[in-house]
Amino acid sequence: MRVTVERAALLKALGHVHRVVERRNTIPILSNVLLRAGEGSLRLKATDLDIEVTETIPADITEAGSTTVPAYMIYDIVRKLPDGAQVSLEMSPDMGQMQIRSGRSRFMLQALPESDFPDLAAGDLPHRFTLPASDLKRLIEKTQFAISTEETRYYLNGIYLHTLDAGGTIVMRAVATDGHRLARVEIPAPTGSEGMPGVIIPRKAVAEIVKLVEDGSENITIELSSAKVRLTFDGVVLTSKLIDGTFPDYQRVIPAGNDKVLVVERADFSKAVDRVSTISSERGRAVKLALGDGRLTLTVNNPDSGSATEELEVDYDAASIDIGFNARYLLDIAAQLDGDTALFKLADPGSPTIIQDRDGAAALYVLMPMRV
Repeated sequence: MRVTVERAALLKALGHVHRVVERRNTIPILSNVLLRAGEGSLRLKATDLDIEVTETIPADITEAGSTTVPAYMIYDIVRKLPDGAQVSLEMSPDMGQMQIRSGRSRFMLQALPESDFPDLAAGDLPHRFTLPASDLKRLIEKTQFAISTEETRYYLNGIYLHTLDAGGTIVMRAVATDGHRLARVEIPAPTGSEGMPGVIIPRKAVAEIVKLVEDGSENITIELSSAKVRLTFDGVVLTSKLIDGTFPDYQRVIPAGNDKVLVVERADFSKAVDRVSTISSERGRAVKLALGDGRLTLTVNNPDSGSATEELEVDYDAASIDIGFNARYLLDIAAQLDGDTALFKLADPGSPTIIQDRDGAAALYVLMPMRV
């Protein structure tokens, strides 16, 4: 194998694929990236057996061939080469090493044969549709923060993506919950997504998808079955196993009878919560919301360090209520809202509260209260 490729193109591709490689591996080949040269292009592939990312970039191929080399090592080498450099990759079959040349720099990397490299065969992916990158980014970014990290409830360790009929309109919905809070966002269902199975996309795959979306792509093609999903960006293909589990019936968690309505300036509310929560020593410390007569009083009490209180004028004319929430969760949800105001629908101090931009907004959040 003998290939010459631009440093910028190689660095970008390695940046995409090397992230899925686990730094600590008991199987040596999984620490490597597969390089396959032929037909005027260089194909790079990396996997952790759950996710596989491939990218194809143009290259000057003198001799076709393939090999695998340590992913983080080659990424670091290319990253440290000067801008605008040409990088030459050369593999001599008898040596078991790949030579990297650029300018006056020479590196020799231990290589393992391509035949050892695993293939994450996707099998048949019967459902296929395309959606704008901005829509996929919105679905993920508005829900990702609520993904559970509790491994025992593995079926909550991802985003539940599905389509359904909502009042006569077919929508695509993304839902995530950790049991304390729930995020639900929807967009009009893309053509071809109707009838797709509900799938749970794992947390690690979600994180990789976000990074790939941010690197620029107008439209993304999604293919899926009940076991795997494949996303095709500009020249990048991410294939991931799905979480094999049943996502809970989240509709039952969303309260329907919350009749106490609070409307508050979102930025003012966030800043006030942030200020009073300075007193709390733990992230989980509750902030108390006391509502009544168009006024919201935020209070935090910490036996070790003191107390804090702040008052806001709000739009609220229902019965007085005192309710406590995790300050961190309140701030997370407020950060996801798009409008200038936040709408809270409350029932009583022990029941979940709905938070959204406005009635009927595409993004809806449910937050469990805390005892105060």
